[in-house]
Amino acid sequence: MTEITDDLPARLLNEEHAGWQAIIAGRGGSYFQRLMTQDALMIVNDGVYSREVVRKAFETFEPWDGYELLEPAIIRLGNRAGVVVYRAITSRDGATREFRMSTTYLYQGGGWKVAAHQQTPL
Repeated sequence: MTEITDDLPARLLNEEHAGWQAIIAGRGGSYFQRLMTQDALMIVNDGVYSREVVRKAFETFEPWDGYELLEPAIIRLGNRAGVVVYRAITSRDGATREFRMSTTYLYQGGGWKVAAHQQTPL
């Protein structure tokens, strides 16, 4: 069993950055298809979406050009789960948007998986 240790913040922030880098590279759909648990949900301002719907949605929009992850906080949930909470600033075509975000991670099958992701525009 892999125990969560004091490196949990670094591990989960690394996972969150990997997700953003996949989005910027235009691979967000395949990344989240692989990383989300079977019953995971993504909660956004216009709905609550399953893993399959998230994958399809990423195929239909232009990737972000960049992002900043600010004010991160990590919440430990036992020895195999945690939540990353942060403020994000994203950019696309010269326009920026700001969000509050949280991602719940579970250690499952030898790696970190996304159980839920929530984002609220500011």
